[in-house]
Amino acid sequence: MAKIKSVYVCQNCGAESAKWIGRCPVCNEWNTYVEQLVKKEPVAQTAVASAVGGDGRSKSKPVLIGQVELSQEPRIDMGSAELNRLLGGGLVPGSMTLIGGEPGIGKSTLVMQVVLGIKNKRTLYCSGEESEKQLRLRAERLGNVDNPNCYIVSSTLLEDIFVHIKNVQPDIVIVDSIQTISTENMESGPGSISQVRECAAQILRYAKESGVPVLLIGHINKDGNIAGPKVLEHIVDTVLQFEGDQHYLYRILRSIKNRFGSTSELGIFEMMQNGLREVTNPSEMLMTENHLGLSGTAIGATVEGARPFLIEVQALVSTAAYGTPQRSCTGFDNRRLNMLLAVLEKRVGFKLSQKDVFLNIAGGVKVNDPAMDLSVISAILSSNMDIPVDANTCLAGEVGLTGELRPVTRVEQRIAEAEKLGFKRIIVPAFRSVQGSVGNSIRVVTAQKVEDAFKELFG
Repeated sequence: MAKIKSVYVCQNCGAESAKWIGRCPVCNEWNTYVEQLVKKEPVAQTAVASAVGGDGRSKSKPVLIGQVELSQEPRIDMGSAELNRLLGGGLVPGSMTLIGGEPGIGKSTLVMQVVLGIKNKRTLYCSGEESEKQLRLRAERLGNVDNPNCYIVSSTLLEDIFVHIKNVQPDIVIVDSIQTISTENMESGPGSISQVRECAAQILRYAKESGVPVLLIGHINKDGNIAGPKVLEHIVDTVLQFEGDQHYLYRILRSIKNRFGSTSELGIFEMMQNGLREVTNPSEMLMTENHLGLSGTAIGATVEGARPFLIEVQALVSTAAYGTPQRSCTGFDNRRLNMLLAVLEKRVGFKLSQKDVFLNIAGGVKVNDPAMDLSVISAILSSNMDIPVDANTCLAGEVGLTGELRPVTRVEQRIAEAEKLGFKRIIVPAFRSVQGSVGNSIRVVTAQKVEDAFKELFG
């Protein structure tokens, strides 16, 4: 078999070299040379064609777009309502899904849990990080090792994985993880840009030609992005990313990209001893049951994607003991907190420049919704004046630099969520789209400025 030729290309200026060099002689940049293929072997000899069957050559012909026949292919039920909603109703045959997240966040646990729960589909779990014994121990921890259609294999070579696929003929393929897989056609090591790009391209071709869906698990870098080339996120059909802190129980699975569904969905899971549990009502779990009349707490109505839920904001304001005031946030943007404190001092008249301010979003969840501004400043003033906020009141509103309350999206969904959880009053910005949103058991209070909301809260 003829050896595939490769060349090293500078990612900065495009200069080529037969071997890897540290510094580009053209643009003088360091560590910019990446290996790329320049000649591929015939299609009939590739591992993908062997796994799919036949020579793998295209037999399709161009047709008019109006003559394309539409057919509703049934989606594969993943056995998890949260995951099915993220995927748009289930796993599409022939699709390629990438799941990323920090180490230990629960990527392999989620995929293994889903695979063990699918009884009517033959699955092949290819792991490049764990041995068969480690996978068996994980399955025993999840409490399900009796699936007769779940096959596992430990391999890091792409050609071997395609051989196993040809022998097993699975309905679903899982690769854990793409950064540990390498092909013999490339000289670079696993996890390099060239290896990740080439392996992902061959797996994508197999998925499209065979109609078998593939789940890829990917690592992330120190910046929180998927490790490897950006083309990895472009070629896959769906990108799901785990978020959360390992010290907290809750995990948020977001849809970053989805060709077969909406990217406004998210799933919430709770890490437990026997795997991940779906959180069907996150509002009740992200709020304490009893405030005990303490100051410094406020309930905010937020929307993550298309899903509304209520979350508790905790604030502590104290006199600065070391001269320079401290500003500390957990789950909230520190720069936005400084902006809100400046608005309180300039527009409302509360002097907080010589006081420490500590802010915490309960449950370890990170919130980026601007509608949380009103609940944040309400919790801060409640702690500063030592006056508790009514436990039956929740808030939603964005605070502008002039002290006005700006409109927020999905107000009706926020009001409905607050009413469902038994709140008696909700304070929202004053604009016309909430006129018909008043429920039977909740009173909607509108406010144009921050001062109006504070008069309603504290009198």
